Amino acid sequence: MTENKETIIERAEGAVLHTYNRYPLVLEKGEGVYLYDTDGKKYLDFAAGIAVQALGYHYPGYDEALKAQIDKLSHTSNLFYNVPAMEAAEKLVKASGMSKVFFTNSGTEAIEGALKTARKYAWQKDRGEDHEIIAMNHSFHGRSMGALSVTGNEAYQAPFRPLVGGIRFAGYNDLDSVRALITDKTCGIILETIQGEGGIYPADKEFLKGVKDLCEEHDILLILDEIQCGMGRTGHMFAWQEYGIKPDVMTCAKALGCGVPVGAFVLGEKAAGASLVPGDHGTTYGGNPFACAAVSTVFDLYEKNKIVDHVRAVSAYLEQKLDALAEKYDFIKERRGKGLIQGLEVQGRPVGEIVVKSQEMGLLVITAGNNVLRLVPPLVIENRHVDEMIEKLERAF
Repeated sequence: MTENKETIIERAEGAVLHTYNRYPLVLEKGEGVYLYDTDGKKYLDFAAGIAVQALGYHYPGYDEALKAQIDKLSHTSNLFYNVPAMEAAEKLVKASGMSKVFFTNSGTEAIEGALKTARKYAWQKDRGEDHEIIAMNHSFHGRSMGALSVTGNEAYQAPFRPLVGGIRFAGYNDLDSVRALITDKTCGIILETIQGEGGIYPADKEFLKGVKDLCEEHDILLILDEIQCGMGRTGHMFAWQEYGIKPDVMTCAKALGCGVPVGAFVLGEKAAGASLVPGDHGTTYGGNPFACAAVSTVFDLYEKNKIVDHVRAVSAYLEQKLDALAEKYDFIKERRGKGLIQGLEVQGRPVGEIVVKSQEMGLLVITAGNNVLRLVPPLVIENRHVDEMIEKLERAF
């Protein structure tokens, strides 16, 4: 017999370190684009596990592939080769047009690898130990000491100083502020193609192209964080592909495994040819056959079912509906985003209150920053799910 919700929450609070203020829901199962709690209540999922469940729940072909792999092999270590890692890497290289892949367990670890790549690339040139990285204000890259060091949020950083040194912060979408920070010590510039936690701010095309030009001019590495906005969410496999540029290093995770914890950093030819070598970086679990079977299957399902094309179609409808909503309600200042990563900036009322009311109506949405309602649904939603979301959200309003 299943324990009641209150007992489960009490037991979790007794054993799990309290670093999250969780909503009082115990989610039990999913089907399609819906989740169900232990009380049997049904929720339309427009959060997708924070942009992870791109294929929703029990997408045809996904579970079967993982079950087949678990019957074969789940772990080997990186002392040996395995077929799923090879296949997943090939597919990620093909989708990105880049060169080499290093698989990690999370997005944060992918950021760590990207930062090390930039430092090693510069060290190869001059053997200097004082190289600097330029990051962006209001960014978010993760919670480990390295990733936190390039996260431009004072509240996240303050309790954990001293952080990794040699980090300087520029203004997002402010090219002059980036240019002003570049010195002969600069080895990398890191930014999110679309700032997620900071409030759903896409990079301006002129800004991103300008940053790329600066990197080329000064022979420094451009690192694009696609952990949340990548894997088809914007209507391109990776958000930067819309901008006509290519990073030297890209980080991805979240939807890369569609529920299985896995990340990666991907290197272009320049970075791959002159940075990390055996002994520089490693991981016990990264690239294990189970996680990589998930990655390989995700790419196959995206291609077979034209997921990215579907995102372009349904996101046009979503944007139309959200724009109408912003026009209708005075407390919605504006809509921002691309594809199926959208934000509604709320003013004059607590955005957290809207999230809770939405849950009461059977809708899961989340926040970004202090005042943005974030919508990052599974990429397989249909127009009818958009209509259902709008109806529930208006009742929450």
